[in-house]
Amino acid sequence: MAKDEIVWGILGTAKINDKVVVPMHHAPRCRVKGIASRSAQRAHEAAAKYGLAHAYESYEALLADPEIDAVYISLPNHLHVEWTIKSAEAGKHVLCEKPIGLDAQQAQRLIAARDASGRYIQEAFMVRTHPQWLKVRALIDEGVIGELRAVTGGFTYYNTNAHDIRNQRELGGGGLLDIGCYPITTSRFVIGREPRRVVALMERDPAFEVDRLGSVLMDFEGVQASFFYSTQVHPYQRMQFHGTQGRVEVEIPFNAPNDRPTRLWVSGQTSAGVHADRWVELALCDQYGVAAAVFAEAILTGGPQAIALEDACANMRVIDAVFRSAREGNWVSLNEN
Repeated sequence: MAKDEIVWGILGTAKINDKVVVPMHHAPRCRVKGIASRSAQRAHEAAAKYGLAHAYESYEALLADPEIDAVYISLPNHLHVEWTIKSAEAGKHVLCEKPIGLDAQQAQRLIAARDASGRYIQEAFMVRTHPQWLKVRALIDEGVIGELRAVTGGFTYYNTNAHDIRNQRELGGGGLLDIGCYPITTSRFVIGREPRRVVALMERDPAFEVDRLGSVLMDFEGVQASFFYSTQVHPYQRMQFHGTQGRVEVEIPFNAPNDRPTRLWVSGQTSAGVHADRWVELALCDQYGVAAAVFAEAILTGGPQAIALEDACANMRVIDAVFRSAREGNWVSLNEN
């Protein structure tokens, strides 16, 4: 009998699980069996918190469970590659929190792990399967705003907690890997090609030594995409796509709400030259549940992943180039990076 659901295990008890686990458990063709921690107490507390049937007292114990088909990895950034490879070697499909690695060289190792294991490995950029981003790309592909010329955006929050892993350099902390990666992946997704070069400014926290503020310009040859990010600025997020005949603005691009519809502001003009501004409303959904369901469907049908592992490697190459540009103070070509 053909399998009709994917049984998930959660590797790690990070705070992001508060957003992910319950929607994943209730997603179509998905069931979350249990959660693993290196601490037995934390594993049992997390299982009780999310209403899961099983607490695994080690990561290895979860990977040894033959009922688990796929794992969601919510570990700190510096552990993503190691445990993705171990999970694939254990015969599990992997949906790993972003960034999938600390650099492109690390991410590239996962292609070999995927090919050797025959398992699906995907970076958990939930925004890439959210209906609002599919709609943004469709509107621009349809020519609703004419020819796309520029992309602008920003993503910020304020966090100076020294104990937060996002402020710990040795654990892969810092703003670009945490939130600056979002304008990069969404710009690439909507534009539909890779930037040829990037230039960046970056400021590091003097105590934490992680990047806390950055401004980035990506040259897509015909489209210029610019954004800023910060981990020490009042919270803000927005993305705008500017064309020759209009503009699309994503109201809440990255932390899309699951309790109300998402909205796009489309500003343009009719064929008669009359201004025609409108809201486009997308049906209520939970982006974490959607991502889990799409990934599960690919596994069950043998179809293509929504986000290929090669795409994740390409995103990491852009991130590497941004870091290099900030260090060297020059444009960095993606052909050279």
